[in-house]
Amino acid sequence: MGKIIKYVFYDIVRSKIVLAYTVFLLLLSLGLFHLGGNPDKAILSLLNLVLLTVPLISIVFATTHFYNSYEFIELLVAQPINRSKIFMSEYLGVAGSLSGAFLLGVGVPVLLFGASATGGYLLLTGVLITFIFVAMAFLASVITRDKAKGIGVALLLWFYFALIYDGLVLLILFTFSDYPLENPTLVLTALNPVDLGRIIVLLNLDASALMGYTGALYKSILGSFWGISLALGLMLLWILVPMVSSRQIFARRDL
Repeated sequence: MGKIIKYVFYDIVRSKIVLAYTVFLLLLSLGLFHLGGNPDKAILSLLNLVLLTVPLISIVFATTHFYNSYEFIELLVAQPINRSKIFMSEYLGVAGSLSGAFLLGVGVPVLLFGASATGGYLLLTGVLITFIFVAMAFLASVITRDKAKGIGVALLLWFYFALIYDGLVLLILFTFSDYPLENPTLVLTALNPVDLGRIIVLLNLDASALMGYTGALYKSILGSFWGISLALGLMLLWILVPMVSSRQIFARRDL
């Protein structure tokens, strides 16, 4: 399993796409820190861009990689190797390499210009988001053997979680504005990993003061150590559910 992970990792690291992804994040981060002046403002701007670009790159690249590696996976399946180990090796190799690219592109500028607990939460959020959307990409890939359909499902998942979901939540809040919706809002937040990551970083920036009563509720529930642990635990659950589901489908399906 370790040898397969190393092979997948080094194969992806040599990819021009991953190199361009790293350079893009590095230049973007350096530019925001130089233009922003205040590190907190730069981290806030960087957060919005990270929560949009990292899920997109992760889910599209992972889906494309899975389909392009189909012959290699078939060769491994023909060997006396457990299918679950093959799947986990592919998953960890892809997620690990993309996380490394993210930490190099964003982590270096954050450590140089914005080293703080908030910067640490931003990096942790980016890594978790990467693992989550790679898991979703693999789930989309094992559902159908058609590459176009798989990429379409992956893009639909990104579009839903990154853009559509927040609009639906705002519609619900507007429609039922006469009712107390603070607790339901917390539940709705837990149903979107992107929103969970955003709130974790915003609460450490004290931006909850700009979010009204709901922001104060977030601060009271998620602002403590146990609250942050709960939010991170929910994000880990977002990794496990699609990853375990896709692994089970891969173990049963006929290649």
